[in-house]
Amino acid sequence: MARPDGRVSDQLRPVVLTRDFLLHPEGSVLVEFGVTKVICTASVEERVPQFLKGQGLGWVTAEYAMLPRSTNTRTSRENRGPSGRSQEIQRLVGRALRAVFERRKLGERTIWVDCDVMQADGGTRTAAITGAFVAVADALGKIPGLDVSAVIRDSVAAISVGIVAGEPVLDLNYIEDSSAEVDMNIVMTGRGEFVEVQGTAEQVAFGRDRLDALLALAEVGIRRLTTLQRLALDRRDERIFRL
Repeated sequence: MARPDGRVSDQLRPVVLTRDFLLHPEGSVLVEFGVTKVICTASVEERVPQFLKGQGLGWVTAEYAMLPRSTNTRTSRENRGPSGRSQEIQRLVGRALRAVFERRKLGERTIWVDCDVMQADGGTRTAAITGAFVAVADALGKIPGLDVSAVIRDSVAAISVGIVAGEPVLDLNYIEDSSAEVDMNIVMTGRGEFVEVQGTAEQVAFGRDRLDALLALAEVGIRRLTTLQRLALDRRDERIFRL
C-alpha cells in the first residue's frame, strides 16, 4: 500500500531528538516525528505532593498542552484548565514515566514534565512520551549526589499503529489517523514489556490476528526508538540525534 508520505508499512517517520533545547529547565528535549514537534521539559522540585510526604518516595508527573496554531486552525488556549483530551494524555505520560523510575531511589522530590505541542501531525502523545524520557533522564543527572543508574530501571517509548485501507501500518500521521479502521497507541519499555495499550476499532471490529500483527509492528518501532534514546543518553557531549 502506498502511504500518503511514501513510507512502507513498517517505516517510522524521520525521528529527531534535540537535547538541551531550552536554557532554563534541568532537562529539555525537542522531539520530532516527521513534522510533529513537541517540546518536553523536566523540572526538579525538592518536595513531593502532600499525599506522599514522609514516605520516602519521589513523584513524576506530567502536563500536556497544544499551542494555538499547532494545528490547521487555531484552537483556544486552555486557560480554564486542561481539556478532557489533554488530561487523558498527561495522565498517560505520567504513568508511562513512573513505570520505569525507581521512586524510592529518587527521594522526596518531584519531577515535573511539561509536554507542549508546537506542531501536530498525529502521534503527539507518543512523541511526548518518547522525548520526555530523555528529558527526565537529563534532569536526574543535574541532581547533586543522585545515583541516576539506580533511579532509572529501564527506558520507555511509545508509538502509534493502526489499520489503514486494510493494512497494518506503523507511526500514523494525521491523514492516516483520521481515516484508520483501527487506531492504537502502544507504550513499551526498552526490555520489550508493555506499559499501556490503547486500541479502538474506529469502523469495524478486528480479530486477534490483527491485534497480534499490530503489537508486533509496535515492537519494531519501539526497538528503533529505544536505540535512539540510548544513543542520546550515551553521547552526553552531543545534542541532536536522528533516526
